[in-house]
Amino acid sequence: MQFVDFKLDPRIQEAVAAVGYQTPTPIQLQAIPPVMEGKDVMGLAQTGTGKTAAFGLPLLHRLAQGGRGTVRAVVVAPTRELAEQINESLVALGKRTGLRSLTVYGGVNINTQTKRLKEGVDIVVACPGRLLDHVGQGTIDLSKVEMLVLDEADQMFDMGFLPDVRRILRVLPSQRQTLMFSATMPDDIKRLAHEILRRPVTVQVDRVAPAATVSHALYPVSQHLKTPLLFELLHHTDTESVLVFTKTKHRAKRVGEQLEKAGYKATSLQGNLSQNRRQAALDGFRDGTFQILVATDIAARGIDVSQISHVINYDIPDTPEAYTHRIGRTGRAARTGDAFTMVTEEDTAMVRSIERVLGSKIERRRVEGFDYSVAAPQKDQEFARAPREPQRRREATAKPAPKKAGSSEGSGGRPGKGPRRPAAAAAKQGPGHHAAREGNRPQANGGGSGQRTAGTGAAARPGNRQAPRSGR
Repeated sequence: MQFVDFKLDPRIQEAVAAVGYQTPTPIQLQAIPPVMEGKDVMGLAQTGTGKTAAFGLPLLHRLAQGGRGTVRAVVVAPTRELAEQINESLVALGKRTGLRSLTVYGGVNINTQTKRLKEGVDIVVACPGRLLDHVGQGTIDLSKVEMLVLDEADQMFDMGFLPDVRRILRVLPSQRQTLMFSATMPDDIKRLAHEILRRPVTVQVDRVAPAATVSHALYPVSQHLKTPLLFELLHHTDTESVLVFTKTKHRAKRVGEQLEKAGYKATSLQGNLSQNRRQAALDGFRDGTFQILVATDIAARGIDVSQISHVINYDIPDTPEAYTHRIGRTGRAARTGDAFTMVTEEDTAMVRSIERVLGSKIERRRVEGFDYSVAAPQKDQEFARAPREPQRRREATAKPAPKKAGSSEGSGGRPGKGPRRPAAAAAKQGPGHHAAREGNRPQANGGGSGQRTAGTGAAARPGNRQAPRSGR
């Protein structure tokens, strides 16, 4: 079956052809027909399976048949990055229809969004907190909404948005089409689906295994030696862009600062950054300004960078699905990629779960020359210092330097190659603030105005990489 068989509006079909869509994915094959028939749908599918087009194409098809200038569809997403990614897809697929869409989330000036809403938009892609801000201020009219999409529903609930979602539901027309998409089906999702979906059609795709082009490796190590081992891996590995995942936002910030201090072109993406700094980190990672991005699972939602050569799990994820999501960002478009995961003794059970998903045992590796016997510091510290730091401390003790105000950016690293370990370059760059708190309900969750033209990630950079010079 091809996209032309869905009988989409000709203007949308032209856009589908223009973006290169040919054969629908399994979730698109199952979801598009019932959505186009006006039925409520409960979709179970992971990120990266084509969910956005599965709800986006029939949404655009329906709205293209009606008037313009009033909010007729609302898509609710858990993070700003995902909201922007959804909006970019809708803009690209609907650009010939004249439909206008807007992203609404916190961390940016609400007045810009209010101005766009007054000018008239057809689709709002929103994070819950800022959408409720507009509802409370009377700057958005949801009385004409025909379609509601709740995307990444399980992630929204994990972030504490269930009360906000219920408040949004209370101000929407009861006569509407509702679509829910979730990677998992916890009890909260089941209850909400039962409450808001009318005779829904359930569509589900099987758990998606990681791409065959990704090579997996485990690096057993004590918790206090993870940062020194990370430096060794980077020093001995030929890399392009590297995405490092940590479990907490504080750890992402700290590891990013240590990499930057050591001279790598690195930055972090985590919930304590302002929207401008988050966008600067993403843009810099896409265009090569930063070679290494350290992020949490939540902050990394919406990252789509085609030239990522390595994903390094500084911390093992909490679920096999999260592992699949993480490493799915490398090995794309028939290019090879590597997924390195640092594991401690406490991670044994999760390693087994991941291996069951992969269908094979993951290779364990040791880095030759790395001292795994170094004892943990007496004071319980989460991070070890970067290489050569003790020597710098002795020098500083011998001749203390006066404190200076301000900060400067670090430099170093070689584009397209594994960066050499230079001397410490610069003071750490302070993070921004104002952003949503991960794991809890954000104060003002996500916003900004969507653009009329779709943005795309940086093109993949060619070039072969050498295998890591690490012991196996």
